[in-house]
Parts: sequence; C-alpha cells; structure tokens
Amino acid sequence: MPPASSRSTEGAALIARIAAGDRDAFGRFYDAFAALVFGLIRRILRDQQAAEEVLQDVFWQIWREAPHYDPDRGSPEAWLLMRARTRAIDKLRSIRRREKTFVTPVDEAIARPGERAADSAGMVAEDRRTLDAALAELPPAQRRVIELAFFEGLTQSEIAARLGEPLGTVKTRARLGLERLRGVLNEEAQPGR
Repeated sequence: MPPASSRSTEGAALIARIAAGDRDAFGRFYDAFAALVFGLIRRILRDQQAAEEVLQDVFWQIWREAPHYDPDRGSPEAWLLMRARTRAIDKLRSIRRREKTFVTPVDEAIARPGERAADSAGMVAEDRRTLDAALAELPPAQRRVIELAFFEGLTQSEIAARLGEPLGTVKTRARLGLERLRGVLNEEAQPGR
C-alpha cells in the first residue's frame, strides 16, 4: 500500500489531468477515492439513497472544480473530503428541514464503506486508524465538539445547546481541536513516519 504522501502526489497528478478534461484520470480518481468519500457521506446521512446522490454530486463538483485545486492548501484527500462533508451536511440539513425532526446519531455499523478492492480497503482502514488515533490525542471536550460538527453536521450554536456550554467555549474548543488535529495529521503524513 502506498504511503499517504505517495497517494497525495498521485491524487494531485490525477486532479491536474482532470482539470485538462481527462476522463480516464477522472475514472481513476473516482476508483481511488469513492469508497472513502462514500463512507464519510454514509456516516453523516445514514441513508443509502441520499448518500449515493451526494456522492454523485461531489464527484460532479470535483470534475467542475479541478482547475481550482491548489496542492499548497491541502492534500487531494482533504480537498475531496471537505467537499463531501459540506455536501452531506447540506443534504442532512435539507432533510431535517423537510421532515422537521431531529436526526438520531450515526450508527457506526451502517456507516462503514461498502465492498472495495483489497488495496483500497487497506487504505481506508489505514486512513480510519490515522483519524481515530489523531482524534484520540485530543482532549475529550475538543474531540466531542469536532465529532458533533463533522459527523453529525451540527452548527456551533447547535453544539452549544446540545452540550449546555456557552457558544464561545464551543468555538474555542473547535478552533483548538482543529489546530491540534491538523498538526497531528500533518505529522502522520510526513515521509519517513
């Protein structure tokens, strides 16, 4: 399995080719990252059909926005996952507004990605272990705020209400937690680790 930095380099090269209209590169990019993205979307939405729609939207967005990708601002995985997360949360909020009910927390057993090629499954397992290890290094209060925002799509105001904490406290925990998480993940991505 290639190290994360190698996958990032390959992903960046594919995005450059996608920006030039290369459909083969788009297919390879999709094959490499769709299961990872779908796992995240599925974890947020918990609905197969809605998750499939969002997955399609995310990759259509990638096709259109590939010329704007800047490797200096983040890895291809981060660029892709942030778009997936944003789209999934938008969809979740749309569902909440439509149903006017609160969505229950995510069922981890349902949220796991579907069947994948052996090497892709290994990459997702490695990515999941890396993320879990990075989250485990956060203080519990910071970790909880980040999990509520990222996996349940709650706004900072909603998190403050759920936790019974002042909004300023939630904002501080989110900022500090994200800074620390970014540092831990950047250390993991360094070659030779």
